[in-house]
Amino acid sequence: MQRLLQDVIVLVKDTGDFIREESHKFDHSKIEYKGTNDLVSYVDKEAEMRLVKGLSEILPGSGFIAEEGTSSRRSDSYNWIIDPLDGTTNFAHGLPVYAISVALVKRGELALGVVYELNRDECFHASKGEGAFLNHMPIRVSPVKTLDKSLLATGFPYYDFEKMGSYLSILNEFMQTTHGLRRMGSAAVDLAYTACGRFEGFFEYNLNAWDVAAGALLVQEAGGTVTDFKGGNNFLMGREIVAGNATQQEMLRLIQKHWK
Repeated sequence: MQRLLQDVIVLVKDTGDFIREESHKFDHSKIEYKGTNDLVSYVDKEAEMRLVKGLSEILPGSGFIAEEGTSSRRSDSYNWIIDPLDGTTNFAHGLPVYAISVALVKRGELALGVVYELNRDECFHASKGEGAFLNHMPIRVSPVKTLDKSLLATGFPYYDFEKMGSYLSILNEFMQTTHGLRRMGSAAVDLAYTACGRFEGFFEYNLNAWDVAAGALLVQEAGGTVTDFKGGNNFLMGREIVAGNATQQEMLRLIQKHWK
């Protein structure tokens, strides 16, 4: 798995070089919409094709769950979960917060994860049972133990606003009981920053597996806890996630007060 991880890191960084180059000459007229406020570009699509091709060579016969649908092949053993450009809206507007996210699931369990934040050239990676790392240096979640001394990250839904009332109630309480909330625009980055202690926790709903898979493993391997809003393990496919350090259970209790 460690040898596999190193090959994935090389591939992800090579793909990052392509995205970085395109960022200097990005043509806004080529933005497409998959749905309301759901942007995609030729950069996302080309990056995903490069990742699928490279990962297929690294692990022949593996399957894919990929945001842009470049490959729909599934495997009974190994499946890659890919977001080629998490933070497309940031990228399109020139806001320098976006990342490549690649995870490997082995028979339903997260086995490997890489989040590469291009603008700071920070490569976060983890494999099951081997810890989490930032540019090959070990990382741990924040030692802060209480919400009143915590800085949290979240995201705002860009469609399906039916639960906004409950969500705004959660935001309102967190704003009054923490050092503050930050909205970076990339769940992969939020989770990576939680894993290395920049945030004490992260929560969001309306997410997909490719948004959170790699980052969730980073948090777990860095000593944190990851659940869905009910406190269960359905954060990968359940479209909601609460990840954090020692404050995670306190976060969860507050969320459950308002979430219907």
